[in-house]
Amino acid sequence: MADTTIEKARGLLTAPVRRNSAWATLAAAALAAMAAVMMAGVMVLGPGVRFDETVSAQPAFPNG
Repeated sequence: MADTTIEKARGLLTAPVRRNSAWATLAAAALAAMAAVMMAGVMVLGPGVRFDETVSAQPAFPNG
């Protein structure tokens, strides 16, 4: 009887086997695809985007 109790305790102490989820792989692939599309959008729209300097960034006396 002591042997079965020890075997039961050993069985409870072992770490459960964790199965990989296909959802995690799918989510990682979707995140990578979204990042790629966003980077491509920056490359396409990037040259046409212009930020004007604010008034505080311009010199106080532009002519000297």
